[in-house]
Amino acid sequence: MKLTDFYNDVSRRVDTSKTAISVAETKRVLSEAFLVLAKMDAADMADTIAKGLATAKRKSSK
Repeated sequence: MKLTDFYNDVSRRVDTSKTAISVAETKRVLSEAFLVLAKMDAADMADTIAKGLATAKRKSSK
């Protein structure tokens, strides 16, 4: 998956009838998230991503 494909997939998921979020807004937020991650040391970044993935896994199993 290319980064653009990732951004577009996330955009499709967050733009709902209850929460109207544009593709551009989604891409900007994700870009900022990657900037925050890039400033972390490798261990903290990996820990943060692991926690996020664990949360996503719990949500998807509901």
